[in-house]
Amino acid sequence: MIVCVCKRISDRDIARHAKAGLNFEDIQFETGVATQCGQCEGCARDVVTQCCPSHPVAALRRESNTGTISLSAAITGSKSWTTSLPLSQA
Repeated sequence: MIVCVCKRISDRDIARHAKAGLNFEDIQFETGVATQCGQCEGCARDVVTQCCPSHPVAALRRESNTGTISLSAAITGSKSWTTSLPLSQA
C-alpha cells in the first residue's frame, strides 16, 4: 500500500527500514516520507512502530485461563486498527 503519495513510499519500504533498526526520523531522511504535505506522517509512524524490532507488537498472546489467542493490545489499540466487530467477537 502506498503510504506517502507525494514521494511514492509504500508501507513495505517503511517496514523494511524499520526492521533494519532505523527510527522514524532516519527513515524520513532516507526515503523522504512525510516531508512534503505531511498527511502520511501518522500512518508512517504507525508502520514504524509495528515493525520496530525492539517493539514486537505483532505478537499474539495466549490467554492461559481460556486458551484463546488474541492480538497484542499494541495492535488493537493503534489508531490504524479498525474492525467492524466488537473486539470480543473479532
